[in-house]
Amino acid sequence: MNYDALEKLLFSHNGAARDFPFGPEVAVYKVAGKMFALVAGEDELRISLKCDPLEADFLRSMYDAVKPGYHLNKSHWNTITLDGSVPEGLLRKMIDSSYALVVKGLLKAEREQLT
Repeated sequence: MNYDALEKLLFSHNGAARDFPFGPEVAVYKVAGKMFALVAGEDELRISLKCDPLEADFLRSMYDAVKPGYHLNKSHWNTITLDGSVPEGLLRKMIDSSYALVVKGLLKAEREQLT
């Protein structure tokens, strides 16, 4: 998956917004001000996603391209190198799951604004 396709997928989520708080090399995707994805890399595209801790460990054991979150809480975040080794369908599910975990933690009024 290239950057344009990845960005289109991230923006397909209700309320998704992009910010560059760490500089122009790192795009942070948020919903209601909360990060659900972080995209970086020019030569090697990487995405960091929120994840259930047990699922995070399982995915790390299955794919070499999935590592503990880079500069993030290692229990709740994975960083995935988009080298083609992680199936695109699984990557999409991981993005959806990250978004859902963040939305679940929002206040009820914030969640209602997304629908």
